[in-house]
Amino acid sequence: MLSIVIPIFNEEGLIDDLVQRTISSLEAFTSDFELIFVDDGSEDRSLEYLLKYQTKYPTLKIVSLSKNFGHQAAFTAGLEHAAGDIVGMMDGDLQDPPELFEKMYRKITQENFDIISAKRIGRKGKSRRKFYTYLFHLVFRNIAEIKNMENTGNFSLMTRDALDALLTMKEKVRYLPGLRSSIGFKQGSVEFVREERREGEPKMSLAKLFVLAADAIFSFSKFPIRMCLTLGLIGTFVFMCAGIYVLIAKILGFALIGWPSTLLSIYFLGSIQLVSLGVVGEYVYRIYKESQDRPLYFIKKFYDGNPVK
Repeated sequence: MLSIVIPIFNEEGLIDDLVQRTISSLEAFTSDFELIFVDDGSEDRSLEYLLKYQTKYPTLKIVSLSKNFGHQAAFTAGLEHAAGDIVGMMDGDLQDPPELFEKMYRKITQENFDIISAKRIGRKGKSRRKFYTYLFHLVFRNIAEIKNMENTGNFSLMTRDALDALLTMKEKVRYLPGLRSSIGFKQGSVEFVREERREGEPKMSLAKLFVLAADAIFSFSKFPIRMCLTLGLIGTFVFMCAGIYVLIAKILGFALIGWPSTLLSIYFLGSIQLVSLGVVGEYVYRIYKESQDRPLYFIKKFYDGNPVK
């Protein structure tokens, strides 16, 4: 059986097209599937629309969360409720084309892949958002400790064995594409051009995207903490050289009188210290979140495939 997990947050304008297009795409290559929608605390009529479709499509299941827990937590909730032998992830804004699932499914069932990720070779939409996405993948590719995930996001398909391995990772601060790539197994990809959002505003604002990018970098890279060490060593070397210069200048009698160089030294070293404290603080915060061991989400109600009246 094939399970597809789709998180939803205030998407009432897209529900009709999303449900019908996804089901039509899946029916083109399999009759044994389930759709798991995760309502991530929507404040509009998204849940109401999904419940109406459930009366027509019993294979549609809904996990309603008690509030908005965030994109990665919503995906995790859906994955933990998926019963399929093959399980897929897709965003609920239709920028990921559900028609691509057929090609991904064929590669898993016929070419014995465990994980197939959808790799973006182009992106329609606002140039600023495309630039930030490109910049993140450029930085992440060069500093992360995991490879072969450039320009891939949540859109993917995986076998039950791969999913079970993924679900053993219990981090509270999660970046699922990174976790998926880090578990190993035989991984492949299919290429596509990501569509522009058809209706409404993106639920992942630029601020949320920056937070997600920070989670990814701090979770899968030693670069931030090593950057602090490098800056500290550079600062020490520079001011050691400056100290030698000042000592020689004093001895030879051409030392400049004034305070600008002193203030500059203080500001420079102070900046390095503040950057280092900020980076260390990010790691401490993540350790604190993990030590709290709070659940990633709370379920308000689970609607299975039985018609809701």
